[in-house]
Amino acid sequence: MSLRVNFQKAKLVAMSLAKVGNPTRNEVFQTSKSLCQFADDEAELLTHCFLKSFRSLDQHHLTHHSSVEQNELFRYAAEIFDDNDKLLETGELIARHLRAKSNHPNIKSGDLCVALINDVSVGGEAVQAISIVKSESKVPFLQISEKDGDLILTTEQGIYPEKIDKGCLILNHGRADGFSVYLFDKGGGNTHFWVRDFVSAAPVKDEDFLTKRYSELCAAFAERGLPEGTMPEQRMEVASKAQSYFNEKEEFDREEFESSALETPERIAQFEAFKVDYEEEKGQELDDKFAVSKKEAEKAEKRLKSRMRLDVGVELRFKSGFIHVADKFMERGHDEDKQMDYVKIYFHKET
Repeated sequence: MSLRVNFQKAKLVAMSLAKVGNPTRNEVFQTSKSLCQFADDEAELLTHCFLKSFRSLDQHHLTHHSSVEQNELFRYAAEIFDDNDKLLETGELIARHLRAKSNHPNIKSGDLCVALINDVSVGGEAVQAISIVKSESKVPFLQISEKDGDLILTTEQGIYPEKIDKGCLILNHGRADGFSVYLFDKGGGNTHFWVRDFVSAAPVKDEDFLTKRYSELCAAFAERGLPEGTMPEQRMEVASKAQSYFNEKEEFDREEFESSALETPERIAQFEAFKVDYEEEKGQELDDKFAVSKKEAEKAEKRLKSRMRLDVGVELRFKSGFIHVADKFMERGHDEDKQMDYVKIYFHKET
């Protein structure tokens, strides 16, 4: 079961800053000499900015191949949680750690903010959190100001909270298991750099995570894993049967799922091959057996692709019940005179 995390009463305490360039291009590295402190109204606004992107993310924990105490961010976070006065010096160590991992030519330079936040609620308990965000792009904005008794318009370059590229939120909860961690990488181009190399985190494989990830796998298989030339309604049926399994079962069993939802040996083989590639892409193997999260199953059903988009500007939407009987009421064909495909749907009456 996922943690109940609430930011409603959270408040930013202080922040260290850094400019972290790419060492392979000899770009600048600079850290703040003092902590940034904020008035109450500024702190309230910034707290919202630095926490907003962490809502509704999968829970992770910090990892290391030998022991979690060897994970750099684990050590730095523990130091700050144990002694808040170390935020400035430890914030610099975090920035140096990021620079050391930024040695690929494709990694962009950026501004790094390491913020200490109080009163994040975890299961009803108030804990501290460390928000680490990196902005790799500046956004231009206009400002009207007064000069010599007149108004002037100036342009500035700054960080737009909605456009923060990467983030890591470490909660002072579950220390023995590597803390509770939430991550995002909106760039997505080199996810391994942020999640694996800099943070070194792995998802908590609870029932919510596994149900969500398997549902995504099934939807992706129906869309991209079936042979080229598979009709859209067949793809929808595969996705629908997979989703029906999650809706009907309390426990997931991969072998049972494959035999009941995928049915044929050929399709099962296609799915297993696609699953291997999917797990490699995500960097995480999925369990073969787990309890099904009905909450995540319901969310997945709403995301189920049940429409057919045609290049003439028509979009057909199908309810899940229709997908199972599409072969009885829908007919496909090709018109030789027009050299176009067509879809014919039979019905008794409009409803």
